[in-house]
This record gives sequence, structure tokens and C-alpha cells, in this order.
Amino acid sequence: MDVALKAIADPRRREILRLVWSKELPASDIASHFHDVTRSAVSQHLGVLRNANLVCERRDANRRLYRANVEEMANLRTFLDQYWSGRLNRLKSAAEAAQRDKDARNG
Repeated sequence: MDVALKAIADPRRREILRLVWSKELPASDIASHFHDVTRSAVSQHLGVLRNANLVCERRDANRRLYRANVEEMANLRTFLDQYWSGRLNRLKSAAEAAQRDKDARNG
């Protein structure tokens, strides 16, 4: 999971995921969306996403086509949802305990 979290930490990689979320795109089309980044850099970003299993690559003759790995993205979302809900529940419990202590002191 750490590899996937590190992969999505970069805003360009998140944008690549948005581009390939609902359709398969060749690397050249993905690179054309980024005017401030070289094709080589986009290729490196795709490699990071592929290594994190967040995109799937398919070869079609001499082209490489990419699409989001929706199943792995769902696993990542589940992890994040559980992480945040667990943290929020602990924060809620701590706040409620602090309020009870305050009420007991004042009451």
C-alpha cells in the first residue's frame, strides 16, 4: 500500500490517473496533456503508476496503452476510508472523554 500512496502523492500522477480512469490511452496522448513535462518524464510517471499496480499497460503493435486499474484503486480507497474513519473515531472518543472530564470537574 505504501508504494501506491507514494505514487499518488505526485499531482501529475493523479492527473494521469484521471485521464485513464474511464478510457484506455496511448502514452503519446497522455504526454500531450502535459505541456510542461517531457515525454520521458511522463513515461517515468507511468512506470511508477504501473509498479504501484494503479495502471495496466497493454501493447498494441508499437504502442503502449494505459488504463486505470480500477480494482486496485478500489482497494486503495478502502484502505484510505478505513484509515480516516479509524482516526476520526479515535478523535471523537478523545473529545468525548475530554468533555466528560471537564463536566466532572465543573459539575
